Amino acid sequence: MAETIAAIATGMVRSAVGILRLSGPGSLAAASACFTPRSGRLLGDYPPGRLVLGTLRDASGAVIDQCLATWSRAPHSYTGEETAEIQCHGSPTVLAAGLEALFAHGARQAEAGEFTKRAFLNGKLDLIQAEAVADLIDAETPDAARNAAGQLERAMTRRIEAVADRLTDLLAHFHAVLDYPDEDIDPLEAEEIAETLRAAAAELDGLRASYRRGRQLTEGIPCAIVGRPNAGKSSLLNALLGYERAIVTAVPGTTRDTVEERCVLGGVLLRLMDTAGLRETEDVVERLGVERSRAALARAELALVLLDGSEALTPEDGEILRLAGQCPHRIVLVSKSDLPQVLRLPEGIEAVTVSSVTGQGLEALEEEIRRRFAAAPATAGELITNARQAETVGRAAESLQAASEALAEGLAPDAVLSDVEGALAALGQVTGRSVTEEVTARIFQRFCVGK
Repeated sequence: MAETIAAIATGMVRSAVGILRLSGPGSLAAASACFTPRSGRLLGDYPPGRLVLGTLRDASGAVIDQCLATWSRAPHSYTGEETAEIQCHGSPTVLAAGLEALFAHGARQAEAGEFTKRAFLNGKLDLIQAEAVADLIDAETPDAARNAAGQLERAMTRRIEAVADRLTDLLAHFHAVLDYPDEDIDPLEAEEIAETLRAAAAELDGLRASYRRGRQLTEGIPCAIVGRPNAGKSSLLNALLGYERAIVTAVPGTTRDTVEERCVLGGVLLRLMDTAGLRETEDVVERLGVERSRAALARAELALVLLDGSEALTPEDGEILRLAGQCPHRIVLVSKSDLPQVLRLPEGIEAVTVSSVTGQGLEALEEEIRRRFAAAPATAGELITNARQAETVGRAAESLQAASEALAEGLAPDAVLSDVEGALAALGQVTGRSVTEEVTARIFQRFCVGK
């Protein structure tokens, strides 16, 4: 990491402020070559962390901007390296010119996530914290942001490390007994070992189980909008999104394919899927759409079932209610409340009455979704949010289960300890203590440039 990297840390859109970021041993030199403090002194003459007003110039000396700059001395920075930042006016043209000036003075373009990757490699962040940075940037709901911020504060790392410490103590004690037989070290009883393994496995199983909720925070809850043709599904999608995303006509069967959009409703991120109307049809294209609707319903976590309030209930409505009842969550909506109501609900079915034209009932729908899904975790930061963490924690839990079984069957201590060591190795991969270079590279590919 001897190279100095530079990137635009803010988006390439017009804004009040845009930031050029550098990290590496030549950061101060590159920034000083482009930026002249108004006082006439050098940037490095000012204390680290001090914002300095001055002029940014290109390689030919032409003025680019009047702006602010600061620098940090290693290891007291985000990356653990010497760093510098130049805060310009947020013009994409100005930022591009400033970046070219930094390149002309020895910096190179930073790769995606390279600043945070350097922070991880320099021990400023563990791998859970590094992944939390990306989650925080991508957060679309307050709960998602809270969980990511909690992970940055090491909430999950502390739980993982607590388990690892107990297992390390177990291994250390056992090896001490074996390696120093003449010392007066009490051997561990089988029940004591078993209890340690049980407690550690239970903790990891709880973490692994949190992945379902964590994935909902980051990816959204798959939500299928289903009903007969012309029940108002596309109108509801448009009303929830706030713009005309799906084509709406009075002709039944307009929607032939599944339309997917993300939407935050009641503080909950939903992956809305507007589906083709469910009915028997001889139209080949519409039949394909109906098959996709059934597939969307099968993978949905939530089904919004629309029943046309201006028409009587049909056998097709009954079949749709039955299919949607297989989803983990189902909310029945009586649509078109702005029209004369004819529909009578089956006994035992509760519904929210809505109108996509007037907006009636949409707040009630929002509140119902909030009630079902928006329960925040007791401690922010303790939800697993990606498949890598879930798989690795699961592998550690399975190793402890194997160790418990080996102990119960009276196998040689080496067999038990081998599985415990396997669990510790997996936990090291969660936090990054023993992660491979290939895995590290894959993780930071999801980051944006400049972070």
